[in-house]
Amino acid sequence: MKTVVDPTRTAVENALGDVRTVVTIGAYDGVHLGHRAVIAQVRERAKALGATSVVVTFDRHPASVVRPESAPKLLTDPAQKLELLASTGIDATMVVPFGVAESHEAPSDFVQRVLVGALKMREVIVGEDFHFGYKRGGNVALLRQMSSANDFEVSPLTLIARADGVNEAVSSTAIRRALSGGDVRRAAEMLGRHHEVRGTVVQGDKRGRTIGFPTANVAVDASLCLPADGVYAARVIIGDGSSHHAAINIGRRPTFYEHAEHSMLEAHLLDFSGDLYGQALRVSFVEFLRGERKFAGIDELRAQLQSDIAQARAAQR
Repeated sequence: MKTVVDPTRTAVENALGDVRTVVTIGAYDGVHLGHRAVIAQVRERAKALGATSVVVTFDRHPASVVRPESAPKLLTDPAQKLELLASTGIDATMVVPFGVAESHEAPSDFVQRVLVGALKMREVIVGEDFHFGYKRGGNVALLRQMSSANDFEVSPLTLIARADGVNEAVSSTAIRRALSGGDVRRAAEMLGRHHEVRGTVVQGDKRGRTIGFPTANVAVDASLCLPADGVYAARVIIGDGSSHHAAINIGRRPTFYEHAEHSMLEAHLLDFSGDLYGQALRVSFVEFLRGERKFAGIDELRAQLQSDIAQARAAQR
């Protein structure tokens, strides 16, 4: 997959050549099964038309600019999103800078500047409820109005439904809702993979090792979406690329702290010994085990941790 970060015709020609494109547009946070269904259609149509398939996305979630006070937590960081998009087989991704000026751009101007002017779009494929541009004024109807004069086709798609029979489309919002309830299994069904967060191991209070359960404190960017506080079975990939079963605690550690300011992610890697400080870890959540709670003392906590580890092993067999 080629990545274009300058939404101009010159940049596109330098990266892709003088080509027509079949395009889809969106935040593409999570690159979930709904996104993948759209991208599959983009690739199929591009092949049929002899065109280049392109995902147009943004360098940040538009909501972080338009309504920062209520912007959603992200399911993927920028690097992970590009990796996941590349795994779909799309020819190229255009990452459009999105700031205050872009948030006030009229939808028709965005179409002319990026889709027609830069990408020489032959066809656009989006969900039937797609909105874009200033005050979400752009939609499928506007694209159709502009299509004849600008020589492109518009193909809206029905969003795919959840596989569990619930009358709800697969969406980033639905995935965040599942994670907020700790339902990492349902989130995985919509993502098509386990939900993953990435972070760096930082110094902690080292209390875990004193009770026989050393943990890595993983600093996760505050913009990313963590599951609800609790204990989870997980897989952790460490800096050398090796994968390990793990028991994960997300929470404020009420046994030791009365009023912690924020939740922390602590990972206990099963059957592992070694120094993880400073390493980048990838944590994939497999199963919710229990909620976080306060224990009467170290002995009670130690007994529960032994049970958590046994459950974490069993969840991944």
